[in-house]
Amino acid sequence: MRDIMVGSSTEFDTVLELCQDQHRRIILAVLAYEKRSLTVNDLRQTIIEHNHHKPITEIPEEETTQIRLSLIHTHIPKLEAFSLVDYDQERQVVEPTIQFDQLEPQLSVILDADPGLEPPIAL
Repeated sequence: MRDIMVGSSTEFDTVLELCQDQHRRIILAVLAYEKRSLTVNDLRQTIIEHNHHKPITEIPEEETTQIRLSLIHTHIPKLEAFSLVDYDQERQVVEPTIQFDQLEPQLSVILDADPGLEPPIAL
């Protein structure tokens, strides 16, 4: 795991890198808004509702499965690698870390600038 030093010269670049993907921006926004642990299914539902503006029951199963797999195999591991979240695979729970709390002001600036995110992103 890589810890991001708050105030370091690489902090801003790291935050930008983590925010490059829309699904990660949605994950970060909902974690910042909710300020609690969320399940993989919670995150998947938020992404689907945000992108499609429809309930999860109206989305093809293949698409919901693909989003779930991308969360588990791509997005959550990337956030975990930078110590922003802890992921409990057994319970499928994502929990923001102290590192996340420390970077939230920088994340908020980027997330607030995203015209595609309609605040607040919530469950």
